Amino acid sequence: MSSEAREWVWEHSSSRGAARLVLLSIADRVADDQCISWASLSSLARRTRASVSTVREAVERLVLAGELEQLDDLVGPQRSTVYRLPLAAEAVAQALREQQEEAGDTAAPDEPAGPAKLRLSALRRYGIRPREVPESPARVRKPAVPETGRSRRKPAQRRTGHRHNDVPATGTQNRSEPDLNRRYSSGGAAVTSAAEWQVDAATHTWARQQGHPDRLGEQGLQAADAKWRAHRAGHAPRPAEAWAADWRAWITREHAPSRPNLYAVPGQNSAAPGGMTRAEKHTAALLAALDEPTGTEG
Repeated sequence: MSSEAREWVWEHSSSRGAARLVLLSIADRVADDQCISWASLSSLARRTRASVSTVREAVERLVLAGELEQLDDLVGPQRSTVYRLPLAAEAVAQALREQQEEAGDTAAPDEPAGPAKLRLSALRRYGIRPREVPESPARVRKPAVPETGRSRRKPAQRRTGHRHNDVPATGTQNRSEPDLNRRYSSGGAAVTSAAEWQVDAATHTWARQQGHPDRLGEQGLQAADAKWRAHRAGHAPRPAEAWAADWRAWITREHAPSRPNLYAVPGQNSAAPGGMTRAEKHTAALLAALDEPTGTEG
């Protein structure tokens, strides 16, 4: 019956352009007088040399025009969409009735097949079958649930003991995080400010071994210590080891009182040591400027 369906499209369809090609492609697969066919969008796109979006729009236009029906309760081979050409089916049924009348058949002519009067047994031969409808939620059997509403599965046994035995129960969850009172740093060492830090015995021993008391004198060493604390007053708290290393570096760079004035530059009133040439004055001033602590050490 595909020839009759195609003939109807050629002679009576009002479709044009891509929609006409799509309708002809669907009519080419019509199997019997019910004018039911099946096709997928991708197969129609290949046969009409059009894009899938163009085919989809053409199908929508044909459905709105009444020349095509999409039977969602049926499914074709490879789960393709099932279509029906209702106007072509009426034309085919009318032609069959006329043939019966000419042959003198007095039996009542068959009514045109509608969506509710399809002969599914005939369609099964072409791979068209009813779409499988999932069972309603009321018919789905639920698994048995205990009266308490809890699962019957035995819960997994809880592990005993601590993964980190050296972590106190009242400490922080992450050992790398400092406590809120900032008493301990990330490494666990106590921190303090520069004003609170005191020179320890190891630092005193280092200063004597390096000869700084002899080079600076007791007063000079005390003055260097006071200057260091003034420069480090605004710094964040640090561990004692960090302050000790910073203090040693500062004392190492501190000038002895007998050295030239740190700010003695040519052209100022401050006097340079006698016997120095102009080049020696410039050199001394440059060295003094390079050795002057800036407050950003450490």
